[in-house]
Amino acid sequence: MPLQMKLSAITLDCPDPLALAAFYQQATGLEPHPRSDAEFAGLNCEDGLFIGFQRVDGYRAPCWPEQTVPQQLHICFKVGEDLEGAEARLLELGAGRPDHQPHGAAARVLTDPAGHPFCIVRG
Repeated sequence: MPLQMKLSAITLDCPDPLALAAFYQQATGLEPHPRSDAEFAGLNCEDGLFIGFQRVDGYRAPCWPEQTVPQQLHICFKVGEDLEGAEARLLELGAGRPDHQPHGAAARVLTDPAGHPFCIVRG
């Protein structure tokens, strides 16, 4: 019988927790955690999920699609039907767009300001 577990938090390593939290806050509209600081910052989701960002000395950004430095984590976000508009807005906020795009018109792979790859998909 499986355990009854519910995902409650996801935490990403990064060099600047407040900056990365600000990027995701602007991208998602999630509320910043009130005790965020330079060592650990977070965003609160309405469903109780917490997205955290922790400072790591000597942080090395993942490489996409190579695995010289593995991705470690890959997050996907549904953005509605305007995939191109969502991509443009995320690029304005500081996301990167790798050349390798394996999903065609169905999704885009972007990278956050700390280099973590994430996908945006229609939905």
